[in-house]
Amino acid sequence: MQDKVVVVVGATGGIGSALSHKLARQGAQLVLAARNSNKLSHLVEQLDAGAGQALTVPTDITDRQQVDSLMEKTMAQFGRIDALVNAAGAGVMKPYGNLEPADLEAMLDVNLKGSFYTSQAAAEFMQEQKSGHICNVVGILGKHSMPMAAAYCASKYAVVGFSKCMAEELKRFGVKFTLFYFGGVNSPFWDNVQLKVDRKKMLSTETAAAAIAYALSAEPQAVPMEINIQPESHLFF
Repeated sequence: MQDKVVVVVGATGGIGSALSHKLARQGAQLVLAARNSNKLSHLVEQLDAGAGQALTVPTDITDRQQVDSLMEKTMAQFGRIDALVNAAGAGVMKPYGNLEPADLEAMLDVNLKGSFYTSQAAAEFMQEQKSGHICNVVGILGKHSMPMAAAYCASKYAVVGFSKCMAEELKRFGVKFTLFYFGGVNSPFWDNVQLKVDRKKMLSTETAAAAIAYALSAEPQAVPMEINIQPESHLFF
């Protein structure tokens, strides 16, 4: 990953933060995006002193203009985008009958629109440079259903759909897609989710970050299309 330019969306979250630390140690040039500028600054301060450059861009990924600005600033600083990692996400877990319109809108805005806008904007530059890798962290609920997760699953299944369509359109330009179906990951995502879960039995953020780093470092002709990792205590087949 030495000198590779990687845009990490949701960089201050559990998976995004762990990945940023791992890629920084590997010498990547990082572009870190999240809504909270203070958290972004704190993250950069924690990165290894010997890491490559890190550009922070406070970004609300539900706003297409801000997403465009993120990619334009990346190009202005580094001249290319080697990889995009979408690690941002929001979760509302309720019985389907209790879901409010605002709950569905929140899931679609962050999980679907945010991932779509960032993938679309990055792909424009990757298509021109005829290379690139887009990694969308979907989660296992983009492949399997679960009670209390109707809105969440709707948003994540949609991410899978558009990602596969874009992959078909962009493969002739050398742009890869990898979808990550992680089971429960012990991250701040669960802090505001009203479900009784045993976080000690979940995957660690480091495990998730290692899987993403593996996909990003695959040899040029290899395309790790899907990676599915789940905790032993809660398996979906």
